[in-house]
Formats: sequence, C-alpha cells, structure tokens
Amino acid sequence: MNVQTAIRADKAELLRLAREEAYATPLKDFHPGAPKLFQDDTLWPWFERLRKEEPVHYCTNAPIEPYWSVTKYNDIMHVDTNHGIFSSDVSLGGISIRDVPVGYDWPSFIAMDQPRHSAQRKTVSPMFTPTHLDELAKLIRERSIKVLDNLPRNETFNFVDRVSIELTTQMLATLFDFPWEERRKLTRWSDVSTALPKSGIVESAEQRRAEMDECAAYFGKLWNERVNAPPRNDLLSMMAHSDATRHMDSDNLMGNLILLIVGGNDTTRNTMSGSVLALNEHPDQYQKLRDNPELIDSMVPEVIRWQTPLAHMRRTALVDTEIGDKKIKKGDRVVMWYVSGNRDEEGIEKPDEFIIDRARPRTHLSFGFGIHRCVGMRLAELQLKIVWQEMLKRFDRIEVVGEPKRVYSSFVRGIESLPVRITA
Repeated sequence: MNVQTAIRADKAELLRLAREEAYATPLKDFHPGAPKLFQDDTLWPWFERLRKEEPVHYCTNAPIEPYWSVTKYNDIMHVDTNHGIFSSDVSLGGISIRDVPVGYDWPSFIAMDQPRHSAQRKTVSPMFTPTHLDELAKLIRERSIKVLDNLPRNETFNFVDRVSIELTTQMLATLFDFPWEERRKLTRWSDVSTALPKSGIVESAEQRRAEMDECAAYFGKLWNERVNAPPRNDLLSMMAHSDATRHMDSDNLMGNLILLIVGGNDTTRNTMSGSVLALNEHPDQYQKLRDNPELIDSMVPEVIRWQTPLAHMRRTALVDTEIGDKKIKKGDRVVMWYVSGNRDEEGIEKPDEFIIDRARPRTHLSFGFGIHRCVGMRLAELQLKIVWQEMLKRFDRIEVVGEPKRVYSSFVRGIESLPVRITA
C-alpha cells in the first residue's frame, strides 16, 4: 500500500465514524461550528445531514451564544445579498460566528454596512483592476520561479511554509510596500488575529494583545510616512491619500489592515496548499491536468470551491425576518456556511466530486456575493494560476507523503503543514 492509498483509507475510516456520530446525534444537540470538526476534517456528514433535514438550524448547544446555521446554496445567497436585512457591522458582533473579542472591535469595510462600506472599499479597489493585475502578474511569475527553483528534490519538506506562505507573504509585502526583510511579520499577525484560544498559536490573551499592539504600532509608523509623502501605488498610500479613508481613526485603520492582511494571506495560501492536497487525493484529476495544462483556468476556481478557505461568514439580523420556514428575530446571529453551500447539489452539480474541468466552475460561494464579495478575488486566482503553470513546467508530480495538519478554526479553513516530496 503506497502512502496516498494509506492516507485515503485512514480518511475514509475517520469519515465513516463521523457519519455514524452525526446521524446518531439529535439535531437539537448539533454544534456545526465546533472548531474540532474542521481541524479533523470531519465536518462533512454534519452539514450533509443539516442540508437534508434542517437546512436552517438554530444551535443552542455551544460554548458561544446561540446562532443560526444557513447551510444551503440559495439560502446563503439570500442572506449574502440582502445587506439591508442582515448586517455585517462590527458593533453588532462582526463577521465570524463568535462575537469580536472586547478590545478587538476594529471597524473594517467588510464589517461595515452602507454607506461607509462602499466608500472605504472603493479606496483599495484600484489595486485589483485588470491593468494593475497585468503588472502584478509579471512579479508573481518571477517570484514563483525563484521559490520553486529553490525547492529540494528527493526529500520531504513542508509545502505550506516553503511555497504557500512564502509566495503569499511576498505578495502582501508588495501590496503594502512593507519592509521586505520583515515580511513574515505579516504572516504572524494574520495568524494571531484569527487564532482561537485553544489553537496553540498564542499562549495567552496577553501575548495576543502584545502582538496585535506591535502590529498597530508598526503600521502606525508606516501610515505616518505615507500620509506625509506623495501618493504611491500601494494599499497604505491609497488609503492615506483618499478622502474616504485618510481621516480614519486608529481602530478603523487597524481593522482595514487586518482585513487586507488576512484576506491576502489566509485565503490564497490555504487554497494553494489545498490544491496540492486535492490533486493528490484525486490522482485521475492530477493526471488530467498534467495531460492538459490549459485546464488550470477551470482547476483554480474548482480548488477554491473545494477548499473554501473561509468556511463561513456571519451576519446579524436587523429586523425580524424568515429564512426558509424559520423565523429569525432581530439581533439573532446568522451564519452562512459557505463550506456547506459549496457542497449543495441544488447549487452545484456533483458537489462532492472534485472535477477540474467543470463547465461552470465559478458558481462557488467561496468569495461571497453582494456588496461584500471579495475585493481581491481576481488576484487570488491569478496567484494560483501562475504558480500552477510554473509547477507543471518543472515537476512531474508533487507528492503528498503524510497527513496534513489543519487549523483549529471553523472560520479559516486552513492547513498548517503539508509534507510533500518532489522526485528528481
């Protein structure tokens, strides 16, 4: 039995046990947002059952406040596109299943309602225009080539650290014009900002506070430099010289910075790692890609669906309303499970199959919809496309040789480490 066959057998057994537990547990006892389900990758049968039996589910069995789970594609679209009914505002709890911790309630445009949302979002939108993406593509390719050419052969290494983190952090440093030699600070701040208490990323609330204060002080210094210098083509300078954002208070600045760091780091890096894992788990699709590299164009959005790098987004009901046949009260927290909607057969054909040549691969929910649709989604797709173009040129195969270690989180669906080997 080769390594991949053994890994698949172990995963199948884990899912069999998870399915038994999910179908034996009363629906009233479901807590689909439990981080352990995501760390173990055993979430699937729990959401499968909810989609079948109670697609809008009220959870009262959790160590956090009660919440509604919206698990089907069309219901998620309804919530995501009705921002007059469902609020993202940080003052009401924000965009993740848990309320924003006290002292971290920094407003960002993803956690704002209209009209402030669009005014601040427009400030950074020029970074992601087709013209600017064409310029960034050259840089992404140069850096991808350099990183890939320096990978070891015939020895095991962590793909997440050597490729996914390195390439996404280099891009973040470019977008912010951040000091190059200190770019890994961006990765660390991204991890700390989304870390749950039991994740092992930080040891204490005090450590988290100290690291976030360091982030705020560092960017405060860079902000002051950009405000007092002529406009430049980086995100900080764009915000410093826009009427909508140049007078932000320090909390609003910090909120937007963390949003852009997490958005540029977690989503792309975890999809990059997830693409290698998915193709190893589906060797027929990997062979299909090697035989026809043009399929990268449809493979990229399929991987983004399959990985769903942000598992959910949360809203708060502004009025009494209904979803499906359930009555939602004003003030209730409503969680859109993108990870479940991306496996809903009413929205996506054959959703449990990984198919890199889907006819309509972009119908996934991973980037959200409505006014909060991911501002950097085209850049994320571009990075994935280029790195796979360059990997296919160099390596016949990147082989996963051990179990991935997943992030303890039901918000960021991430991979901490992925042991791989490239045969010379």
